[in-house]
Amino acid sequence: MTTIEQSLQHATEQLTKSGSDTAHLDSELLLGNVIGRSRTWLHTWPESTIDNDNLHLFSNLIQRRADGEPVAHLIGKQEFWSLSLKITADTLVPRPETEVMVEQVLGLVPEEAEWKIADLGTGSGAIAIAVANERAGCTITATDQSAATLAVARENGHSHHLKNIKFLQGSWFEPLDSIDQRYDLILSNPPYIASSDPHLEQGDLRYEPDSALISGDSGMDDLNHLVNNARGYLLPDGILMVEHGYDQGKKVRSLFQHNNFSGVTTLHDLAGLERITYGIRV
Repeated sequence: MTTIEQSLQHATEQLTKSGSDTAHLDSELLLGNVIGRSRTWLHTWPESTIDNDNLHLFSNLIQRRADGEPVAHLIGKQEFWSLSLKITADTLVPRPETEVMVEQVLGLVPEEAEWKIADLGTGSGAIAIAVANERAGCTITATDQSAATLAVARENGHSHHLKNIKFLQGSWFEPLDSIDQRYDLILSNPPYIASSDPHLEQGDLRYEPDSALISGDSGMDDLNHLVNNARGYLLPDGILMVEHGYDQGKKVRSLFQHNNFSGVTTLHDLAGLERITYGIRV
């Protein structure tokens, strides 16, 4: 029989050889999922043994991870802002850098506020659900053009028993036209990768939906659409906040300024890269 410690050591070596820089963490997450145990339990009982059936399942998952399949797809979930979210092949895997947006939102929105907030292109619902969970007095409208993706977001919202989110299908601002209201805050993490970017053929990105990644030849098509059209959906002094590529900050700031947003600010992610830009409608 093989022990927890032996299995993790072998899996970590295999993933390290494949180029993973999170090999040990990935191994723990995958093994914990197979045997139904937490990472803490794995650390506490390293001498426990794994039966052959579970070992076979674990080995298959490690091979798929070595081939580049995202851990979130392999286990069907991802943690974001300390919330567990269902993830499928129809959704972008939430990234840690997107938590910078949530952190900034919570700094801008008072705890007892009753703001109207829209999250456009919600994907798994990560941003909308994190904000709704932290600001119960706010009403969040989450949109996505994909019915399959929106179904996942809706399921995630329901699993966290959130009553202050509504989910609408449609592209960007289109679903908001049926509501006939303006918003205090509009958020979006849109596609922002250029169609020719070589990273699309590397690592986890190969397994994620192109519609959530690619935005025209320059990667700016959706960002242009969002910033150019947001004013009509914002209240006076309303805020537009978007995530963008690490090398797009200057272009996005210029776009905000061209559309007469004030107080245009760009935030850096944990790696020190420009990642989030926001401005105020005046």
